[in-house]
Parts: sequence; C-alpha cells; structure tokens
Amino acid sequence: MLGCCGNNCSKCGAYLATQNDDDTLRKKVAEEWSVQYDTPFAPEQINCVGCTKDGAHIEFAESICGIRKCCMGKNNPTCAECESYSCEDLQSFFEAVPEAKANLEAARGSGNGFQDM
Repeated sequence: MLGCCGNNCSKCGAYLATQNDDDTLRKKVAEEWSVQYDTPFAPEQINCVGCTKDGAHIEFAESICGIRKCCMGKNNPTCAECESYSCEDLQSFFEAVPEAKANLEAARGSGNGFQDM
C-alpha cells in the first residue's frame, strides 16, 4: 500500500503500530522520529492508517504534508497518476527517500500498482 508520495505504508512503523495496536512499537517509533526529525513525538501521536485511507493519520500527513494535500486535492490515489509527475516537491522528497521514487515509478509502469506495492 503506497502513500501519496510513494512511501510504502506497510513498512512504516506508525502504520504497523496502528494495525497491530502495539504500544511498544508506538514508543519506539516516537523515540526514533524525535531524533530523526528533531521534533518531539509522543507515543500517542503514532497512529496512522495510511495517508490515502480514511481514519487516523500522523499529524504531519494530515495537516502539513504538501505532497498529500496536492495528491488528495487532485483525487489521485498516488502521485504516480498525476499529470504533473514528478513535480519539484516530489523531486526534493525523492532525494531523502529514493525508495519512494522507485515505488512510484513501478506504479506508473504497471498502471495500477499503487495499492499492490
């Protein structure tokens, strides 16, 4: 399952903690992300069902992520389906997360891989 940007949600600690209702994993992810993003995260903030699904989302994905806002605003399942692929915002993101680019490229090549990754 891909997020708008190409992140594989099924490998994300927040997604896994939510799916398994795993408080130990929530705490671990909160600690890791607090260091990685130099922003404090609390375990109770680590809940996400995937940015393209209805339900709980990490606050960043829900209210701040420009990539998600754009993708959802265009009613695209992922950025792979966007007529403006690959925009400047995605290119910057791909520098930090090359796996996301590979995922979206695969989805573009298959024509429907956005849910099957």
